[in-house]
Amino acid sequence: MANKENVMDTLRARGFIKQTVYEDELYELLGRESVPFYIGFDPTADSLHVGHFLQLVAMRYMQQAGHKPIILIGGGTAMVGDPSGRTDMRAMMTKETIAHHVECFKRQMSKFISFEGENAAVIVNNADWLLGLNYIDFLRDVGVHFSVNKMLTAECFKARMERGLSFLEFNYMLMQAYDFLVLHREYGCSLELGGDDQWSNILAGADLIRRKEHKPAFAMTFELLTTSEGKKMGKTQKGAVWLDENKTSPYDFYQYWRNTADDDVEKVFRLLTFVPMEEVKELCAYRDERMNAAKERLAFELTATVHGREAAETARAQARAAFGGEEGELPVKEIPASVDTLIGVLVAAGLCKSNSEARRLIEQGGVSVGDEKGSADMTLPEGGFVLHKGKKTHIAVKRI
Repeated sequence: MANKENVMDTLRARGFIKQTVYEDELYELLGRESVPFYIGFDPTADSLHVGHFLQLVAMRYMQQAGHKPIILIGGGTAMVGDPSGRTDMRAMMTKETIAHHVECFKRQMSKFISFEGENAAVIVNNADWLLGLNYIDFLRDVGVHFSVNKMLTAECFKARMERGLSFLEFNYMLMQAYDFLVLHREYGCSLELGGDDQWSNILAGADLIRRKEHKPAFAMTFELLTTSEGKKMGKTQKGAVWLDENKTSPYDFYQYWRNTADDDVEKVFRLLTFVPMEEVKELCAYRDERMNAAKERLAFELTATVHGREAAETARAQARAAFGGEEGELPVKEIPASVDTLIGVLVAAGLCKSNSEARRLIEQGGVSVGDEKGSADMTLPEGGFVLHKGKKTHIAVKRI
């Protein structure tokens, strides 16, 4: 550990760190020994999304620096719901739904985090200790250390006070703090990481450990993945940008990052890729047509990390062909702009011999425009798009 660069230097250089507590002590600890740390993920869907990905990247940097990741799946806390960053109360899920989501998360996370070796990651589910809690014992053991007055000053609660904060949600901070305490006792975990909207909850856990165990415990939060305008990244008209290829295809995933605003490209490179910072600065040094090369590299790096290099190369080839790219990537068919129906395009491109054959193929689900299932009355994209017929025929259509 002593000869390695301190991971806090790496995270700070890439712009991750937003807030810490006992920073000098934490820096010294991370440079001296392998530190078990945890990040929590609430299983509110059957896939992780781009917002989660930032946490996974940070976890990977930590693990590469010799620290041990503990992935906490919030199977118990998800039955209450975190009020942070919300103006309404989350819908409560059944145990069966949560269990299914937990399994989906496990499969996805194994792509990014190593579960083998000296500092192998472990996955735990807080349902294992929260669902069997005795409420009176919990209040006496944990609740006694929390000041209601202090809790009400936390941003996660203040934002909900006007609309109404249920007692159910008010318990969330205590449960998350208790998670940290359990992990400290079971795994020697002394550091919790998370998005900056979790600062109050994470700090509460570190404080609980110091009060009850009289041992060091630390909190660190990261910048949220937002645009230069302050809006959350990872949202499209279709919804969230998921890491599951069945929810957001590799092509759509690639295109989302290819369309990153110029002012946000460097930030995304820093936070979501492993491209060295010197190269990032070089790629993002210009605000002219060279920024397009940076965006293409960004989209490729992220798609390769999430979906594999082969999927990234395919997505890049499709995008280049569809949007004025290089010859030889995909067959290009030029279609008059006056052909404005999918049936007409299929016939004009020579993929179907007649309108009736084209209509039948569409109704059978055999045609996609980009990653959207084709329909006879769909509005076609202007300019160019990738057209798929079945699983083997893919062409770039240019409407001229």
